[in-house]
Amino acid sequence: MVNSFPCNSYLCSAHTVIIQEKILLNKLRLKIKKTGSYRYSKKYLKMINDASVYDVSINSPTTHATSLSLKEGNEIYLKREDLQPIFSFKSRGAFNKISNLSNDKKSRGIIAASAGNHAQGVALACKKLKIKCVIVMPVTAPENKLNAVKRLGAKIIMHGENLGDALAYADKINKKHNYTFVHPFDDPFTIAGQGTVGREILEDGIDYDAVFVPVGGGGLLAGISAWIRQNKKKIKIIGVEVDDSACLTEALIQNKRVYLKKVGLFADGVAVSQVGKNNLDVIKECVDEVMTVNIDEVCAAVKDIFEDTRVLSEPSGAVALAGLKSYSRRMKNKNLLAVSSGANVNFQKLGFIVERSEIGENREKILSIKIPEEPGSFLKIAKVFGKLSVTEFNYRKSDNKDAFVLVGIRTKSEESFSKLKQKLKKLKYKFNDYTNNNISNDHLRHMVGGRVTSGGAADIKERIFNGEFPEKPGALVNFLEKFGTKWNISLFHYRNIGSAYGNILIGIEDNKKDKSILIKHLDKCGTIFKEESNNKAYLDFLK
Repeated sequence: MVNSFPCNSYLCSAHTVIIQEKILLNKLRLKIKKTGSYRYSKKYLKMINDASVYDVSINSPTTHATSLSLKEGNEIYLKREDLQPIFSFKSRGAFNKISNLSNDKKSRGIIAASAGNHAQGVALACKKLKIKCVIVMPVTAPENKLNAVKRLGAKIIMHGENLGDALAYADKINKKHNYTFVHPFDDPFTIAGQGTVGREILEDGIDYDAVFVPVGGGGLLAGISAWIRQNKKKIKIIGVEVDDSACLTEALIQNKRVYLKKVGLFADGVAVSQVGKNNLDVIKECVDEVMTVNIDEVCAAVKDIFEDTRVLSEPSGAVALAGLKSYSRRMKNKNLLAVSSGANVNFQKLGFIVERSEIGENREKILSIKIPEEPGSFLKIAKVFGKLSVTEFNYRKSDNKDAFVLVGIRTKSEESFSKLKQKLKKLKYKFNDYTNNNISNDHLRHMVGGRVTSGGAADIKERIFNGEFPEKPGALVNFLEKFGTKWNISLFHYRNIGSAYGNILIGIEDNKKDKSILIKHLDKCGTIFKEESNNKAYLDFLK
């Protein structure tokens, strides 16, 4: 499917981008038509070759993912940056940047901003080189990464809710104290340090057809692609982003660096609002495609890495493999490599990862089925599933006539799921597939309560909204104070998934004729909401 853009868009520029395929909702695959020029990237060949990284980093091994290869029908390899001393590739770029500073700049001390992995890389480099180090970290930084930075001896300043806030504050401190600032990705020496990963990939002796690289700010992708494209032109280089933080994708579509107002923080290592300038210049020249994946696919990739390596990847570390798997379905008998970029997993996320990996692998299906409210109906519907594995069974009485059940089913294939749906239709059951329904996956499966059934319920005009809440003390009180008392909250469900933000489902009674008034009010409360009043999961189980 090719989408059209106005003639002043990126499609009409020298570096043409084509939306080659819309894979799923909010998922894109962008093909970059390169000019053939290496105006920006040619300098990196010498810089990468001269890069100083191995005082703090290893030449990471490449692991053949045996189980996944058999499953996918391609030979799949993992570049194991999760085995670095700080369990992330970030030590390469940080050390190369800092070691190349002048003595004067080193003597001033280093300041950086990071939610975790870059912070560890900078702290490790400064410890090795005996340089004073200050790191600004957002208050939402994962505790395991915060503790790792502390152990490396850096001074930590907690400020802001995201990386953007931390960067701005670091800049403010820098101007006051005249430190030397080390950017997490938008710097030539940082790019060159990360580019040593690309050099090692070509040195491992395997003839790869495609290499998949995770994208946050684009430093790793720029470095790897600069080396591989200029040394081995036939290898496809594909950047992979999470769909809720796809700053590179947006930059390519609009032909300019775009600042995303909101990024998802589940894969915190790639949760970046704007791609780096130096990085984008190289990417336009050297990268073949950029694609997006969703959180469920990332969770499934975490599971795949564990099954083949027994290492627990952090979500951002599995992003490249998630893209590889999606891409792999279109080819057979190819050599494909994904950079496993980090293993600094937040332990609190594991439950969510396990839960959603089944959906990401397309193994668990979620159905809402309408059944008669009468004795024996449970048994009757259970028998329909036969020998299929039922993962959960949730019931909410609708009225005296009908009931809805929310059923989780583990299927072996799309074919077996299709047969189940055909069977349900034959037996005259009405049902909906909620496998990719965000309200069902994030809220409904974990809620208690149900419909509004008290007096006057028919007159209640409830609107339902889905959003995110920062995981920090006082967040709920702060929201409620801003929300005020003009509207009544009829439903509220908050669920943290082990990240900096938790998912909210809120019901609000709104009898005003102008529906935009409530929307404008919510916008002023500091939390971004999406209205879901017509979501079938809400209509079936909660309204």
